[in-house]
Amino acid sequence: MADTCGQVLLGSGLTVLSHPLMYIKVLVQVGHEPLPPTLGRNIFGRQVYQLPGLFAYAKHITKIDGVSGLFNGLAPRLCAGTVGTIVHSRVLQKCQEGGICELTGSSQKAPEESLQKVVNETTKEMVARSCATIVTHPFHVLTLRCMVQFIGRETKYCGVFDSIVTIYREEGILGFFAGLIPRLVGDVLSLWICNLLAHLINAYALDDSMSHTGEIKNCSQAVTGFLASMVTYPFVLVSNLMAVNNCGLAGGLPPYASVYPTWIDCWRHLSREGNMSRGNSLFFRKLPAGKTYVMDQKRFF
Repeated sequence: MADTCGQVLLGSGLTVLSHPLMYIKVLVQVGHEPLPPTLGRNIFGRQVYQLPGLFAYAKHITKIDGVSGLFNGLAPRLCAGTVGTIVHSRVLQKCQEGGICELTGSSQKAPEESLQKVVNETTKEMVARSCATIVTHPFHVLTLRCMVQFIGRETKYCGVFDSIVTIYREEGILGFFAGLIPRLVGDVLSLWICNLLAHLINAYALDDSMSHTGEIKNCSQAVTGFLASMVTYPFVLVSNLMAVNNCGLAGGLPPYASVYPTWIDCWRHLSREGNMSRGNSLFFRKLPAGKTYVMDQKRFF
């Protein structure tokens, strides 16, 4: 119990610190570009038109809403983090106590046995994460909609309980789970890619007799986690877009977004336009040739 409380407190602190970054990323994901592109230089020194980066975007938000404006949607996100940590911890504990997919044997394991252990542990983690994601997704939807209100200056989603009533009245129970499927798929794929790649590197590319093997293994875990997040980013993007799509906010309607019947339609549309990585980077954002963006109810190319 003490460990869970510590995780909740630590997670809440990190959530508060990282919230402005997530806020800006979400606005970029839905295609909101309130500032015109500027002429700058890329990493090779060539002049290119660039879209505003993280700091320019943050300055624009604070100019309109003040510093507190960078924390729109923080309350439901904190709720999601707290509930998610508790659910994840309890489910994982139940899986371990139940002996699900336990592997016994000597401490010296063959690569095949070690792989089986990785599969077992990853399966338990997948179950725990999936349960936490499903339970907390309604709070995630609230968070995104509170953020996207910035675009149209709406006040439709104000307060956690009032927002819950609004979604239930307009969309029913399914409204709380908009965008859940791509989010779940992305989470599961990311977890398996990260753990299996890390295992392959640690088991076949590293020698236990090497010095600093522990540090290298920790580094490989971080690298594979980064690669997994890059590969599965389109699922995050599609999930966030579907969570706000056609919900009555300007950011979820044309010209920012088409109305998508399913997340597959959203995926196909983004793929055709070459926008599957939109919002993945908030620095050195080159203006793609031939793309149209919405800026304060006007369009620029």
